[in-house]
Amino acid sequence: MYNPFLEADEDARQDIELVERARNGDRAALEALILRHQAWIYNIAVRMVFQPHDAEEVTQEVLLKAITRLSTFEGKSQFRTWLYRITVNHILNMKRRGGETEPHTFSSYAAAINNIPDLDLPDPKTVPVEMPLLVEEAKIACMTGMLLCLDRRQRLIFTLGEIFGVSDRVGSEIMEMSADSFRQNLSRARRDLYQFMQNQCGLVNEKNPCRCPKKTKGFINEGHVDPEHLLFMPEHFERINEVASGTVREIEDAVDRQYAALQRSYPFLQPDNPARWLQEILEQPGIRTALHLN
Repeated sequence: MYNPFLEADEDARQDIELVERARNGDRAALEALILRHQAWIYNIAVRMVFQPHDAEEVTQEVLLKAITRLSTFEGKSQFRTWLYRITVNHILNMKRRGGETEPHTFSSYAAAINNIPDLDLPDPKTVPVEMPLLVEEAKIACMTGMLLCLDRRQRLIFTLGEIFGVSDRVGSEIMEMSADSFRQNLSRARRDLYQFMQNQCGLVNEKNPCRCPKKTKGFINEGHVDPEHLLFMPEHFERINEVASGTVREIEDAVDRQYAALQRSYPFLQPDNPARWLQEILEQPGIRTALHLN
């Protein structure tokens, strides 16, 4: 899978070539350009708003902005930097939606989890999916919810730097800050999140009583997990640590390495029916007119 955050000259040249062809009305080139970046923007959006359908809306809004502004891209920076700056600015300025509509703190989130009773797993005959998938869905939902306790800028920096392993140089370009500031902000986000996990999560500290299998049925009862419609566990998926394997940052502390590995074990999610998305975007009259699409 294409990884836009790898610092590869060949990938940057391919982006530039596709941009030039798209600006000359080549629809196939525009489709290829969108598909190169669509899933990555979507995976950022999921960590901003939690709900996949809200993340789909955010992704489409970002892509529409990028396509309609394609004529303004001057090539002074890499296309990746230009596109993900649009993504970051859109996310920082958009209205609250999805999981953001109710602000969370780490203390309120811990209280909410602790208030969910420990229960045995449901009878396998009563649910339509395999039990390990349900438990994994509960785990990913819980870990994604943790991210909402970070403010938007922290979440963006953490998602780029820790989950996708973006380098300080690339991260600083996208976030429009110095490399030192990017590192410092990432360090603060990691500290806040990992301190919470150390005190709450049984996956990283066996002294903590919270266990995903014990919380799964409670998550179902509370409506956080729907066995009929899993949000985070598609039938076929890749892990982030597989698609972003070339961008792992060095972490000196062994405990932090454990936390980072857990965060990077998320599924790398694909938007629902990306071909339909693509057609909806490209069939908009304003897009066709702006780019003189073939």
